[in-house]
Amino acid sequence: MSDTPEVLFVCVHNAGRSQMAAALLQHYALGRVAVRSAGSAPAEKVNPAAAQVLAELGLDITAEVPSKLSTADVEAADVVITMGCGDTCPVFPGKRYLDWQLDDPAGQGVDAVRPIRDDIDRRVRALLAELLDA
Repeated sequence: MSDTPEVLFVCVHNAGRSQMAAALLQHYALGRVAVRSAGSAPAEKVNPAAAQVLAELGLDITAEVPSKLSTADVEAADVVITMGCGDTCPVFPGKRYLDWQLDDPAGQGVDAVRPIRDDIDRRVRALLAELLDA
């Protein structure tokens, strides 16, 4: 792993789970971790409920644009965290992969997305502590 570890969050639409995880990790890492997110079938825009529940924490993802997962994204990452992207994520030797089983916020209201955000928040904090201790 490089001096600045790189984490890639991957979900299907890159509109909810991966966007929330990336924003939270960027917020907590304070530049000590490079963070990217992508989707196997990206949506046109960020999930409004995901944006709203992050806004409650003072984080703004409304300007983010879902992006398509590329082989280069995975090659550049030290840690790849999948969130329900199925078999669409390329697997490379030497990469660390984690699969976070999380409910999909697509089509959900804010009350249903808050627990997903909170679960992601706990996982992101644990991941950051682990990365910075390494």
